[in-house]
Amino acid sequence: MIPKTMRAVVLKRHGGLDALEFEAEWPVPEIGPKEVLIKVGACGMNNTDVNTRAGWYSKSVTEATTGGAYDTLDGTADNTWGGAGIQFPRVQGADVCGTVVAAGSEADQSLIGKRVITDNWLRDWDDPLNMHKTGYFGSEADGGYAEYTKTHFRNVAVVESPLSDAELATFSCSYATAEGMLEKASVGPSDTVLVTGASGGVGGALIQLAKLRGARVVALASPAKHADVAKCAPDAILPRAPENLPAALREAIGQNKVTVVADIVAGDYFPTLIDALDRGGRYVTSGAIAGPIVSLDVRTLYLMDLTFFGSTVNPPQVFDNLVSYIQRGEVKPMLAATYPLEEFHAGQQAFIDKTHTGNIVVVP
Repeated sequence: MIPKTMRAVVLKRHGGLDALEFEAEWPVPEIGPKEVLIKVGACGMNNTDVNTRAGWYSKSVTEATTGGAYDTLDGTADNTWGGAGIQFPRVQGADVCGTVVAAGSEADQSLIGKRVITDNWLRDWDDPLNMHKTGYFGSEADGGYAEYTKTHFRNVAVVESPLSDAELATFSCSYATAEGMLEKASVGPSDTVLVTGASGGVGGALIQLAKLRGARVVALASPAKHADVAKCAPDAILPRAPENLPAALREAIGQNKVTVVADIVAGDYFPTLIDALDRGGRYVTSGAIAGPIVSLDVRTLYLMDLTFFGSTVNPPQVFDNLVSYIQRGEVKPMLAATYPLEEFHAGQQAFIDKTHTGNIVVVP
């Protein structure tokens, strides 16, 4: 029996944590012909939720991600990653693991009763590679910080795995983001990859997935987190921002250059990262938690024959690849903590504080 109302955390406006309100009787979503209804078992937290809530995607914001409200928001519609403006109220949360409990008349009925995870890129499935027609689950449509959520039936995949719901909820955003970055940069066995923010969800995923591709990996993280980062098996771990990066690299791996920088931090350290790239190297980014405005010597870009990649919208095969990695046990979850819906504020504050290693998950 599917209830009419549910518990949910609802974003009512841009702002601080107080913009998120717990609702004890929020309407259970009604599914369309091609949609499925999912009873949420767990939903992972991610930076997109925090950035969208705070309005950090607005070009009027130039500072690092803080999780707080920004006084510089100018009221324009560039306050989400897609630039179309978020519609309130909104249930956020993209990394859903749960059980399909209902399916629309044109959806795959065999999904009912199956445990699934969500592909977060909302596509026009008649034109799935068109990036102009994509949205994000939990941003352009309600997501999983609730007891129930809905999505297109092609945006879920059945996962046969001994992992718990909470562990499976660590994968969709972080690992798909990482896999998309590595795919864009064509990372392979001949590469040495420098990973920033290695203690976070995307950072840990980058380490594991780059190693899966046969690359050598150097991770940057705060020394207090090195023991946890080591569980992802990088070839070397350095402090978060070594003062002399070439010397640190040479001591760690016997060379002072890398072929790929996989960056989710940016900020003031960006020029140092670019200088660490060997001739013909590639820089790929999918975040800027230390600040989006950086300094670039364009001479380095062209004289060193570098290639820069931005990575946001993933092609469908990235999610398919991720599901296959999970089912074969080739990647492991980095679950830091779980929080119930009623303690959502505490969970997101812990996520913002980043004293953890890995992913924080909400368990309804």
